[in-house]
Amino acid sequence: MKLLVGLGNPGVKYETTRHNMGFLVVDELAERNAISWSGKKFDAVVAKGSVFGIETVFIKPQTFMNLSGKSVLMASKFFKIPIEDIIVIYDDIDMVSGKVKSRRGGGHGGHNGIRSMMASLGGSDFEKIKVGVGRPENSKVPASDWVLSPLSDEELESVQKSVIQDVEMRLEGIYKQSR
Repeated sequence: MKLLVGLGNPGVKYETTRHNMGFLVVDELAERNAISWSGKKFDAVVAKGSVFGIETVFIKPQTFMNLSGKSVLMASKFFKIPIEDIIVIYDDIDMVSGKVKSRRGGGHGGHNGIRSMMASLGGSDFEKIKVGVGRPENSKVPASDWVLSPLSDEELESVQKSVIQDVEMRLEGIYKQSR
């Protein structure tokens, strides 16, 4: 069993912001795999289904980004999912918009959601899929304002097309390794 976590902030105000890239991607993955969100548990919105033939629990923590680890820890304990079977998808301001990278372990790179997960889980030996949201063209715009600003229509379209394809390719590799 895998735990697939999308990071973001709850509420309509944040729905299509750059910081909600994790939510946007797991929503698209759930839809493509005919998985429906079934309700709230573990301070998260939860769904369960099969991805690449492996039972997968999807969660979108509703604790706000800085406390995401709390939800992930509760879900992983409940389903007895070890840290190495957790996959988190989140935004990365230091990557070009639309670019996707993945890796196991490593640091938090200044991302508070990842920092929270590492603190709650007691380590970083989980899979990370980062989706670039870029930096603002105007260097005077604070990073926090940038990530909490809405994605453009073009960026949202990119999530539904190229970003999701790249994420699915990386997920397939992660899932194949665990068989």
